[in-house]
Amino acid sequence: MNHVKDFADMDVYNRPKVCPECGGVMVFKGCGEYRCEKCRYIAYDDYGKVRNYVEKHRGVTAAQAAEATGVKQKTIRTMLKESRLEIADGSNSYLKCEMCGTQIRSGRVCPKCETAFNRALEEKERQKREKMMAGFGSERGGSEEGAKRFIRDK
Repeated sequence: MNHVKDFADMDVYNRPKVCPECGGVMVFKGCGEYRCEKCRYIAYDDYGKVRNYVEKHRGVTAAQAAEATGVKQKTIRTMLKESRLEIADGSNSYLKCEMCGTQIRSGRVCPKCETAFNRALEEKERQKREKMMAGFGSERGGSEEGAKRFIRDK
């Protein structure tokens, strides 16, 4: 039960749980929007606030969005790295791929590095599986080919 409490404390997007109007339970409706079960009041978590602001004001910087919404710039950068938000086309600022340093608009790595990383993971898994299966297949020692393993005493 301790793990449930730890998980609940990880609320990085300040999700509304209790309605500020009537004290009812806020239910998640999608895209950062929450609605009260009792009075139908609508509230937004940090992601919803930033998303709505960016949709209305295309091309804003993280600093401008943070100032207008009250959401920390660190939280907005986290949303960019999680690919929940994307830097607009033609922007002067970009994120850098954590593997090769190429400029990217969202996420942690560029598509090229992501493909290479996934291929390396697949190859590693394939080698691990082949190593585990060694000895269970049809491979046998060459010297006993076709010979009886046990001989009865007469």
